[in-house]
Amino acid sequence: MAAKKKKPSAKAVKKKPGAKKTVARKPLHPKGPPPVWRATMADMLSHLPTPEGRRSVTAFTHGALEIKLYAPRGSDPQQPHDRDEVYVVIYGTGVFSNGGQRQPFRPGDLLFVPAHVEHRFEEFTDDLVLWVVFYGPRGGERP
Repeated sequence: MAAKKKKPSAKAVKKKPGAKKTVARKPLHPKGPPPVWRATMADMLSHLPTPEGRRSVTAFTHGALEIKLYAPRGSDPQQPHDRDEVYVVIYGTGVFSNGGQRQPFRPGDLLFVPAHVEHRFEEFTDDLVLWVVFYGPRGGERP
């Protein structure tokens, strides 16, 4: 039985004159992934309220992306934000007022708010917990 011929390694192959060199590409994240790559709701809730009395805590940031856990109690005093945001309802029900429109919400709902739009959670249950995702440039993205 004849032995199979091995292909020469990349180092052993001689380049023709004028051939382009192969350049190793740098990894997209040269220092590895961001240091915080997993946040649990239970851990984030353990930090609420903050010592300053805030009802939201930052779970993750990367570039323009910021993810928080928000658990208002009693009322929702927030003001319009300067970036677009998305809410994901984890627990609780109520009414979401967004730009003058009111819609009921429940766990599993996704709610979008453009930058600078008046919004708040109203008539909500005491167990309300939401992930909040802020993203994009200040002033919001343009459609």
